[in-house]
Amino acid sequence: MSTDTNTSDAEEIRAAVRDTYAAAARSAGASDASCCGDGGSTALTDEQRAVFGAGLYADGDRAALPDQAALASLGCGNPTAVAELHPGETVLDLGSGGGIDVLLSARRVGPDGFAYGLDMTDEMLALARANAAEAGAANVEVVKGEIEAIPLPDDAVDVVISNCVINLSADKPRVLAEAARVLRPGGRFAVTDVVADEGMSASTRADLAQWAGCVAGALTVADYERELAAAGFVEIEIDETHRVHAEAGSAIVRARKPAA
Repeated sequence: MSTDTNTSDAEEIRAAVRDTYAAAARSAGASDASCCGDGGSTALTDEQRAVFGAGLYADGDRAALPDQAALASLGCGNPTAVAELHPGETVLDLGSGGGIDVLLSARRVGPDGFAYGLDMTDEMLALARANAAEAGAANVEVVKGEIEAIPLPDDAVDVVISNCVINLSADKPRVLAEAARVLRPGGRFAVTDVVADEGMSASTRADLAQWAGCVAGALTVADYERELAAAGFVEIEIDETHRVHAEAGSAIVRARKPAA
């Protein structure tokens, strides 16, 4: 798959993603929400609930969070379960949505650690900030921005996580380069994301609704490995965990920034 997208297409993709996730944020208070898997519907079917959303988190994790943080979970995995977070670390969640992974990260790194959330959608930012306040999370900050231009300085965090968001970007090489930039030497990249089958059809790739639905923009495993290496990452591991679409699966993606 080519990773190049022209400017007009990139803006169209960003607008579609923003609109879809804004709608999901507005619906989160009423019922389970999802943007992934069916072209951007905000209502989870039983089939989708098995592969997307809060059902992928342990009962204990969900119970410890505000209800709306769990209801607004739109991801395809649980990155906090695979990131091996330690007390005192600083974590950044790319595309933090309603804040479920930010709040779980804040609990794991403890009062001496810190968790940043980054999102471009005003409705999601408001929801995440309300959830953090309800949870009494003092070691959390949710900031507005795009994952292609992270508003943090170089070498700012120990771990970058993300849950089914990188596939939504029209410029994934830039996202991965930015993740490498903000990581400290030796820092860890631990995300869950959708990966495309090598034979994903051209019609699926061309469907803008399927892009907002976490499928059309997904990299193949080979593409992901190549782009992570190009961004300077080492120790790259990509392991599919479950199918989310006829032409794509959810995967755990791990890598490390080389130590100084």
